[in-house]
Amino acid sequence: MADLIIRGGRVLTMDGAIIDNGVVVVDNGLITFVGRNADEKADKVIDAKGCAVMPGLINAHTHLPMTIFRGFADDLPYDKWTKKIQPAEMKLTPADIRAGAYLGVLEMIKTGTTAFADMYFHMDEVAEVVQESGMRAALGYGMIEGLNEDSDTKLKSRANFAIKWNGAANGRITTMYAPHSAASCSKEFLERVKELAVRDNLRIHMHVLETENELKLMKKRYGMCSINLLNSIGFLGQDVLAAHCVWLSDDDIDILKTQNVNVVHCPASNMALGVGTAPVPKMLERGINVALGTDGAASSGSLDMWKEMRTASYLHKLKDPQVLPASKVLEMATVNGARTLGINAGALKPGFAADIILIDLKKPQFTLSNLTSALVHGASGCDVKTTIVDGKILMEDYRVELDEEKIMDDARNVILKITNN
Repeated sequence: MADLIIRGGRVLTMDGAIIDNGVVVVDNGLITFVGRNADEKADKVIDAKGCAVMPGLINAHTHLPMTIFRGFADDLPYDKWTKKIQPAEMKLTPADIRAGAYLGVLEMIKTGTTAFADMYFHMDEVAEVVQESGMRAALGYGMIEGLNEDSDTKLKSRANFAIKWNGAANGRITTMYAPHSAASCSKEFLERVKELAVRDNLRIHMHVLETENELKLMKKRYGMCSINLLNSIGFLGQDVLAAHCVWLSDDDIDILKTQNVNVVHCPASNMALGVGTAPVPKMLERGINVALGTDGAASSGSLDMWKEMRTASYLHKLKDPQVLPASKVLEMATVNGARTLGINAGALKPGFAADIILIDLKKPQFTLSNLTSALVHGASGCDVKTTIVDGKILMEDYRVELDEEKIMDDARNVILKITNN
């Protein structure tokens, strides 16, 4: 007998098929069947009639605890935003980080994100929140060279975190090394990070050419941009998650393709901070794996990946309405995100992780023939009815297993402390 059967919905597999009145069978955290007819019985059956059944969304770059800074530094350019945020960050306690992480996890569960890549500090707190909440995440303890600790101590502590948590929570937690950027870490430091990642067989998550100032700084410091520097030290590869990648030349794009680097596009944050527009259509045309991320809610305002998909689609259509069709954007938020995180998710097919969401289609905005277009251009997190991770139901019929009231009260207390300082 299986653990769970989902019946009667429009099953969007992300593997080239939409199955009307479909069936998805889940056992031991994995999908075991996707199709129209299944004789199997299960301990739990979900009637998905009137719903789209699809893989959960994957937020491939964020800073989860920054939910507590939402609205704190709005309407500021990147440099002024950073100068306001960073002093407040330095005052955060582990308990503050935990409260912000729980608020972020709650928002993700309610809006249909089932996995995310995170980079911040006090990351043991974030890992515990992921473990307790049932979410899936790739976690990196952020590193800015020279801040608070010497390099040796910093690298040792980050390695301890990475080894301690990789594979935890029944495999729902994986870890990455997370140097902040090539501008905030020396070449020698980055070489040591790469050595650790290779030693531990882990991925690397970092910001790359998010701002024009980074580009200018790197050229002044090294006579080359971040991409060329990283390439020159053998840093780049398919194990690298490069967030933002706004200020790229065509040669940079060629390097990213040659080295099979994964890029994460964060359009809402880039627009809000005025840093520019990443050349995503060019990267996709070259065959680079581009995923989507919200960045932290302090800049993007939201962890709702539906908003991020729509923003990405319309931003690039300003120049060419034919680029980034709905199907491609949905791939970026599912299939490409899974590839970026190195997880067996992002599609509904046997052997894949049972990370599944149900979207309530009994609403006016979904009354059209093209399901993919309806979802990307018409859905929001409020339309997510049920969220399942690793075969476990985290939200059903809009009811979350977590204590929503306590999570929001704890976060409010932290926010009040921040705003009153």
